[in-house]
Formats: sequence, structure tokens, C-alpha cells
Amino acid sequence: MSGHSKWASIKHKKAATDAKRGRVFTRLIKEITVAARIGGGDADGNPRLRTAIAAAKAQNMPQDNIKRAIKKGTGDLPGQSYEESTFEGYGPGGTAVLVECLTDNRNRTVADVRHIFSKQGGNLGEVGCVNWMFEKKGVILVEQEKADEEQLMELALEAGADDIGVEDGNFQVITAPAAFEAVKAALEGKGVPIALAEVSMHPQSTVHLEGKEAERMLRLMEALEDHDDVQDVSANFDIDIDIMEKI
Repeated sequence: MSGHSKWASIKHKKAATDAKRGRVFTRLIKEITVAARIGGGDADGNPRLRTAIAAAKAQNMPQDNIKRAIKKGTGDLPGQSYEESTFEGYGPGGTAVLVECLTDNRNRTVADVRHIFSKQGGNLGEVGCVNWMFEKKGVILVEQEKADEEQLMELALEAGADDIGVEDGNFQVITAPAAFEAVKAALEGKGVPIALAEVSMHPQSTVHLEGKEAERMLRLMEALEDHDDVQDVSANFDIDIDIMEKI
């Protein structure tokens, strides 16, 4: 499994803390707003908005918040205008890092992201320097103790999943972006409890890190994800899960 999948497991464990600090809601509201602005406010005809709403509901976001975010995106309510930006760079040990942002001030965000990279021994790169190392995939996490592996595999593969693996006590269902919603709906339809479901960039190869490089890599990931303008961070590190949890 890729470093990003391991990071997804760690993010799942951090989710409760992040939710209390409001970070999860802030990111989801931004995504809903931008999705509605780009593709319209009808979730049935806007796959990106449909996915964003599902993610918001999974975090127990109130329906009123979702509706307001959609209306801000469609212009029915006044709201902030956000620009999508993806930054590429290198982390400790030569790892490749993609940072997806929604910002109302790109110059500020560029400066902040560059500073975060530099502080942890990395550097911001040119457009296209690492993007080719990643491909977009859907990942659905299901806790091992809450599902039967054989039944989950049969259900997921029949619904169109590409692969199923195990990482840190979770089954990880991997899908193509186009199949993500169908697979997620199939699992939910059978009552399978989903711990995390997202479409994000996954590395095609990984770089193994240990010691100080591993510590700096995880500090880089946390610092980037803690930034208000950052929506998602993908990287091709491979760090043993026990080391990740300890750090």
C-alpha cells in the first residue's frame, strides 16, 4: 500500500480532533462552494458536488450549512471567491508532494506553502515536476473488525472496485474515480460501516523513509494539512505504520 494510504489511516484517527477544531467543516464548506460554482447547485447533475455533500454528511455537518455553502457557490448568497491551485514539491529524502489548495489569495498561499516546505527540509518545485508520479484514485476505509473480508471483497469487486488491501487494521478498497460513488453506495447499501471515503492522488511508486527523515516528512504533512487554504496533501513516502503513530 502507498504512503498516502497509510496517511489516510492516520487522518482517520485524527478526524475527531480536527472536527472539534472546525478544520474539517471549513474545508468541506470550501469544496461544496467551489463545486457548486463550477458545476451548478444540483447534486444529481454535479458529481463533484455530490461527493462533497456526501463527505460533509459523513462528518455530521448540519444540512443548513450545506445549503448555505451551495447557495454561496451558485451566487444566491454572497460569499468568498476561491481559486483552485495545486503546488508541487519535494520533501525529505526526495519524496514527491502534491498540495491541493482553495485560496482567496494565491500569492499569500504560495509564500506560506514555500515556507512550510523549507522549514522541514523540502522545497517547492515547478509545475509538473512531480504530478506525473501520481494518479487519481478513490479509497474507502473499512475497519477490519466491522466487516467480513470475503463478503467485502465480493461486494466491492462486483460494484467495480479495482483492488482491496489491508493496512493498519483497515480494509482499503481502491477504485477508479468513475467507480468511486457506485462502490461506496454498494457498501453503504449493505450496511458496511465506512470509516473514510475520498478521491485523491495516489503515488505510483514510493520512497522508504526512516529516522529523522521520517519525522520531518510527517511534520511536513501535518504542517501542510493544518494550513487553512490546503484541501488535501498527497505524497509518495513509505514509513512503517508504528513509526508514524509514534511520531
